[in-house]
Amino acid sequence: MKDMKMNRNCLAAYVLLLLAVVCPVQAQNATAILDKAAGLFENSNGLRADFTLQTRAVQQGISESFDGVLDINGDQFLLKTPDMQVWFDGKTQWSYVERNDEVNVTNPTGEELQMTNPAALLRSYKKGFNVKYEGECTAPNGKSAYTLVLTPKKKSDIEQVEILIEKNSGWPAAITIEAKNDIRNSIRISQIETGLNQPDSFFVFNENDYPGVEIIDLR
Repeated sequence: MKDMKMNRNCLAAYVLLLLAVVCPVQAQNATAILDKAAGLFENSNGLRADFTLQTRAVQQGISESFDGVLDINGDQFLLKTPDMQVWFDGKTQWSYVERNDEVNVTNPTGEELQMTNPAALLRSYKKGFNVKYEGECTAPNGKSAYTLVLTPKKKSDIEQVEILIEKNSGWPAAITIEAKNDIRNSIRISQIETGLNQPDSFFVFNENDYPGVEIIDLR
C-alpha cells in the first residue's frame, strides 16, 4: 500500500512519448505526433489539466482512484491531489503531505521530473525512450486518437507507457504506466485549459499559507 501512495502522486505525472522503429513510416509518424504535443506544451503560455488517476497494485489486487489538477508553465508546475500538493519553480520542489502536515524540500533530478511533468518528458523523449506507433483508436473521452507505446532505453522503474493522443487537437487523452513494482497507473485527462500565464510565485510554496507546517529540507 505504501508503494501505491508513492506512485499515485507521480502523476501525472508520466505523460507522453516515443521513438522505436517498426518501420520508417511508423517512426516518422510517431515522432511527428509527439513533436506536435511537445510544441503545444511549450506554446501554451501556462496550462491547467484536470485528470483522473486510477492506481492498481496488480499482485495484491488493490486499486484506488482519485481526481487531480496539474498546472504547468515552462519548467514550473503545481500538482494537486486529494492528499498532496507539489510545487516546482524550475529548481526547487516542495511536496506537502496534508495528513503529516509536513513539507519535503528537494532538488529533483531530470528523471524524477519526468514522473510529474509531462512537458519535461516530452523535451527528453528522443534521448531516453523507444516508441512504437500502434495505430488509431477511440480514447476514453470518445475522441479519435493515436496509440503510442513508450519503453525506456536504459534501466528504469518504468516498464512501459501507453499514450493516447487526440488526432484533432494533438493533446494527450489518456496514459497507462506500467512500473516494475507491478503498479499500474491509468490517467485520463478530462480537460486542458491554456493561456493562464501563471506568475512565478504560483509555483513556489508559501510557508505563510501553512502555519505550523514542518519543513524537512532534503537537499
